[in-house]
Formats: sequence, C-alpha cells, structure tokens
Amino acid sequence: MVVPGSLLLLELVVLILWLSTGAPGSVEVRRPGLDRPEVEGDGSGWAGPLTAELTHGDGKPATGIPGSWPWFRGTSRDNLVEDKTPLARQWPPGGPKVLWSVELGEGHAGPAVRDGRLWLIDYHRDDDRRKSGDVVRCLSLADGREIWRYSYGPVDVRRIHGMSRTVPALAGDAVVTLGPKCHVTCLDAAKGERRWTIDLVRQHRAVVPKWYAGQCPLVDGDRVILAPGGPEALLLAVDLKTGKAAWKEPTPNRHFWKMTHSSIMPMEFRGRRMYVYCASGGVVGVSADNGAVLWETPDWQIALATVPAPVCLPDGRIFLSGGYNAGALMLQLEEQGGGLGVKTLYRLKARQFGATQHTPIFYQGHLFGVREDKELVCLEPDKGQVVWRSGAAHRFGIGPYLIAGGLILVMNDEGVLTLAEATTAGYKELARAKVLDGHDSWGPMALVAGRLLVRDTTRMVCLDLRKENASKP
Repeated sequence: MVVPGSLLLLELVVLILWLSTGAPGSVEVRRPGLDRPEVEGDGSGWAGPLTAELTHGDGKPATGIPGSWPWFRGTSRDNLVEDKTPLARQWPPGGPKVLWSVELGEGHAGPAVRDGRLWLIDYHRDDDRRKSGDVVRCLSLADGREIWRYSYGPVDVRRIHGMSRTVPALAGDAVVTLGPKCHVTCLDAAKGERRWTIDLVRQHRAVVPKWYAGQCPLVDGDRVILAPGGPEALLLAVDLKTGKAAWKEPTPNRHFWKMTHSSIMPMEFRGRRMYVYCASGGVVGVSADNGAVLWETPDWQIALATVPAPVCLPDGRIFLSGGYNAGALMLQLEEQGGGLGVKTLYRLKARQFGATQHTPIFYQGHLFGVREDKELVCLEPDKGQVVWRSGAAHRFGIGPYLIAGGLILVMNDEGVLTLAEATTAGYKELARAKVLDGHDSWGPMALVAGRLLVRDTTRMVCLDLRKENASKP
C-alpha cells in the first residue's frame, strides 16, 4: 500500500511528541504463546486448561435399556442402527412422545450412549470470558438428569454458528472428547475423573478450523487416533490409558495439510488396516501399525470447509462428498509395486450429489444422503448415477440422518423429523413431525433401544420411536 506524504508527516509529528513526554519505563515484547495461561505438566500429556472442576448431580443411570451408540455414527461408524428394537411406521398427530428434554449450551455436538447414560461435550459461555469453557456432561438416559459434569477453562469461543460440534468416543471405562479449540480429554466414563488431556494447538501446533473443531475422536482398540494437521503431525496415535504416543513418530505432514472438520475413518484393504482422513489439501491413508503414509491424493479439496467423513466401501473404494459446490468424488485403492496407490474413478457435480455437512450412508449397496439442493437422494455407487430423489416437495437441509430397521430418519434445519422407507425403489414418506422448537437442528442423532436423541442449537430431546408405544399417550 502506498502511504501519502502528508500522512507520513503527521505520523512523524506524533512520534516526536510521544518521545518528548517520555516513553514508559518498561516495555515487554509480546511473543506468540506468552499471553496464554500457564499450565503444569504431570507426565501424562497434560498441557491443557488452567483450571478444571468435577461436580456431581442427582441423575442416575437408566436400568434395563440395552444397546449403545458408542461414538460418531454408531457402533460400526456407518449410521446404521444395529439393535433390533421394532420402530413405529406411523406417528400420532402430535408426533413421537417426548420422554425428556434438557437445555444445552449453543452448539451442534451429538451424544454417545451406553449403560443407561449419555455423554456430551457442551460449552458454558459467560460474559466474563475467563469463566467460559468446555463442559463434558454425563446424563441419565432415563430422564436427562445430570450425573456428573467435568468443566475446564478458560476456553474462549465466540458465536460462530454454535460452539461445540463433536461426538465423544466410549471405550472400556473411558470417554474421550474433542473440544471446539482442539482440547482432547480422556475421563473415567462412570465417575468423570480426568485421566489425561492433550492440547493439539499447544502441543502439536494444530490450527483451529473456522467454525471450530468438528473432528470426532477415533478410538481403535487401545489407541486414540487424532488428526492435528500440525507441521510435524498430520495424524497421531496415543495410548487410551495414558495419552502417551503409541506410534514411534506421528504421520509426517510433508505438504503442511491442516485440520478440517472431517473425522478419521478406519478401513481394511487387502490385509492392511489404515485410517483415511480428508485434510485441507487432499486425502490420505495411513498405516494403523505405525502411522506411515500408505497413499495420498490431492484430488479432493474444499476451500471453505471439508465436513463429511470418508465413506469406506468394502471393495477398496472411498466415497467423498462436500458442500459449497464441491460435489462428490469416488476413489479406488489398488496395489502398486508392493504398496498401495489410489486413483479417481469419477467425480460428480453438486447438482448430481454433494453432502454439505453430514456423511452419506451406504446401505443395500447404495448411498443415501441429502445433497445441496436439500433433496434426499439414493445414489448408485458404481457410476454415481441418481436412482431416485425426494423431489422439490420433500426438501430437508443440512441436518442429520440415520437408518434403522429399513427406515430412514431425516431432520431438517427447523426441527422437523421425517420418517421414510430406506429403499432403492423410490422415496416413500411415512410420517413427519416437528420435534424441536429451536433452529439449526444440525447435531448428529443417536438411536438406542428405540429412543432417538436429537437436538437443535440449545436443547436436546429424547423421543420414543418404539412400535409398542406408538399409540400410547
């Protein structure tokens, strides 16, 4: 920028006047990192917030409710409900019965469910930012009452379409969460006591994505897999019990790809177990054994926000989709000289298919998802051809969907839940009801033993979808 001469003269006069009054006695040069709260290391990877507090409520775990939703997208990470609880195919005029509801901080975080409890990462916002921070909450599945909450902070998060937006992961007696500013916390699932915390920004130089972190932690066996996208750690694995490094070295970040909102997905191909991740500059597959890069491609990039996770198909294909006019892409893994390679099979334009926020579902050999024009679509995966679409009269939004018992549940942006048949024969709607009064009903759903957990920006409700209770008041 060229500065006019008159402005330069004015700046010189101001500088002379300031010097004549005497400069302050001491001036401290601010360096990056020095304005952050001091933290203490305890040998377990703790580099997190300055203060933490565990409090207990009067909630009790529900009894006699089987099933679980242990992490992002359910037991098999495919948004297919595995328990066999029969669901009602029609709802009463007022919609499904609301078993309970609970107020939440602003956000879109979804729950993990097991043993009559549900876990959720939430956010407490205070006018005094020093008192704002993340809150891990354990609630009763019976009535939504709080069993315990673990709060830590300060974590200063501004309003950008909500704060928290991830799903916890349950494994053994532990629960792992990832907060909006990339704090990874492992707690005792029953008691809420802290085991370890990793700050991906401080410890691995992750860059918090716009709209904050959306990556859900992946627990695979006795390891937690994370994608900080730091200069020296594209992916890393830590021990579930201790939080210490489980690979000798993190996955190298040769291209300096950064963290996105997308979550890591495990995949098996030709005897190799790997983790597939959509980073800012492309897609990578890394070895589950040691974090080494097995393959990578720059063919899939979304400049504004990469949100849906990869859909790993059983034949070595990987389906990628996104919003913001990105469309979709199908990759194919193949063996190359003793290693693995990847090629692009086809690309779809946004008008054909592209899921903005939630990950499509692979069911009955087809892909189901909501594309950018808000229509629900069934897609044939071999060539990416549209089998059917819901039509202009049946539009949804960027909210969640899942499949259970041959039925698909789809939420729109305004809290209207739709029940339809999950079939390749065509769109057949069975029921529709407004179940949430707020806005931006985008949080991932969870369905356990016929109980559906859904949320809008500030409230979660538990709906009874069981067939046996469909006609009961």
